[in-house]
Amino acid sequence: MDGLAVISTFASIIVIVGAGYAVWRKVDVRLVLGVTALVLGGIAGEIAPIVREFLTTFSNERFVVPICCAMGFAYAMRKAECDVHLVRLLVKPIQRLRFFLIPGTILIGFVVNIPVISQTSTAVCLGAVIVPLLIAARFSSATIGATLLLGSSIGGELLNLGAPELLTVGGRLDLRPSQVRSEVIPLLLPHLMFSTILFWYFTIRHEKKISPPESPAPLPQESSSGETFRINYFKAAVPLLPLIILTLASPPIDLFHVPERYLVPAPEAPALAIGGPAFTMAKKHPAFETRLIGLAMLFGVAMVALSSPKTTWQLPKAFFEGAGYAFTEVVSLIVVASCFGKAIEIVGLAKILTGVITAVPNLLLPAAGIMPWAFATLSGSGMASTQALFAFFVPPAQESGVNPVEIGATVSVASALGRTMSPVAAVALMCGKLTGVDPFTLMKRVAPPLLISFTLVLLLRSLRIV
Repeated sequence: MDGLAVISTFASIIVIVGAGYAVWRKVDVRLVLGVTALVLGGIAGEIAPIVREFLTTFSNERFVVPICCAMGFAYAMRKAECDVHLVRLLVKPIQRLRFFLIPGTILIGFVVNIPVISQTSTAVCLGAVIVPLLIAARFSSATIGATLLLGSSIGGELLNLGAPELLTVGGRLDLRPSQVRSEVIPLLLPHLMFSTILFWYFTIRHEKKISPPESPAPLPQESSSGETFRINYFKAAVPLLPLIILTLASPPIDLFHVPERYLVPAPEAPALAIGGPAFTMAKKHPAFETRLIGLAMLFGVAMVALSSPKTTWQLPKAFFEGAGYAFTEVVSLIVVASCFGKAIEIVGLAKILTGVITAVPNLLLPAAGIMPWAFATLSGSGMASTQALFAFFVPPAQESGVNPVEIGATVSVASALGRTMSPVAAVALMCGKLTGVDPFTLMKRVAPPLLISFTLVLLLRSLRIV
C-alpha cells in the first residue's frame, strides 16, 4: 500500500468514526450515512458510483414491493383492529398467571412481530393490552418497558418473507427469501429461547429487590367504547394468512402454484421439443418471488375487508399510508445504507476487511456477529446494518468454504440484537414513551440477556450444534 493509499484509508476511518459519533448524538441516520457516503466517495475521487447506487436502490422493486406491501397490510390490519384481536387471543391464556407474564409477553411480541413487520407498530399494538396487564400485576415500569422492547424487537420479523434483511441477503446471493429464512430459524429460535429465559431470571431478581408482589388484578375486559371486548377469531387469524399462503406456495412445500401471469410477463424463451411434446426452457422471472410476497399481502388486505366490512372504504387509504411509511422509515434506510456500503467498497476498506477475514478464517463468524451488532446499536436500525455490511462477508465466506447464507443469517440476527439494545432505535423510544422509562434504562435491562444468549448461540453455531 503506497503513501497516498495509507492517507486515504486513514482519512476514511476518521470520517466513519465521525459519522458514528454523529449518529450517537442523535443526528438523523439517513443524513449521516448519505453525507458520509458522499465524503468517502470524494476521498476516493468517485462520486458517480454513489449516485448510481442511490438511484438503483431507490427504485429496486426487490425492496419496495414486498416491504411497502407488508407495511400497507399492517396498517390495514390496524384500521380493522385485526392485530388487537390477535394480541388478545394470545394474551388470554396467560393473563391470570403472573409467573408466566414476562416470558409470555416476549413470546407474544415475537409472534405479533412476524406479520406486523414494524417493531414500533408491534410495540404500540402489544402495549395497548400488555402494559395495563403488567401494571395490574404490579411489575415495575422498567420491567414492563424492557419486556415490551424485547418481545417486539428480538427478531420476529425475520420469519416474515417480506423482511428487508431476508431480501438483502437473498438479493446478494440470488436466493429466495424462504431459503434465507431456513438458515435464520436455527439461529433465531435458540436465541429467543436463551434470551427469554435469561431475561426472565434477571427480572425475577430485579423485582424481588423492589418489593414483594401483590395479588395481580385481572386484565381489563372493556374496550375503549366501554363494551365488553369479544375476540373475533377470524380477525385474529387474518394477520397470519399471508404468511401461511407464502409458506404453502414456496419450496419445499409447494402445496399450490400461483399462476405467473398475475405477477410477471409471459416468458419469451423458445420451446424445445424433447421426445415429442414441447418444453419451455425459460428461467422464472427474477421479480416473481418479490411480487408474490406483495400479492400475498394484498390478499391479506382483502381478508381484512372481509373481516370488517364497515372499514372497507378506509382500507385503500390505510394501505397506501402504510406503504408510504415503509418507504420513509425502511426503504430510505436501505437506500442510504447501500450508498454507505458502496462508499466503503470504493475507498478500499471493504477489501482490507475481506483480506483480514480471509487470512484468518476463524474471525469470520465473530466478525459477522460483532460488526452488525455494533452498527445496529449505534444507528438504531437492524435493516441498515444488514444492508450496509453483509456484502463484505460474502467473498471471505466463499473463499473459506463457509455457506454465505449462514453468514447472512448471523448478520441478520446480530443486527436485530443491536437494534434491540440501541437507545436511539425507534422501538426503544416507543417502549420508553409507553412506560415512562428512559431508553438507556431499557437498554441496561435487555443488554445482558441478549449478549449472553447471542454469544452462546454463536458458540453453538461454531461447534455446528445449531
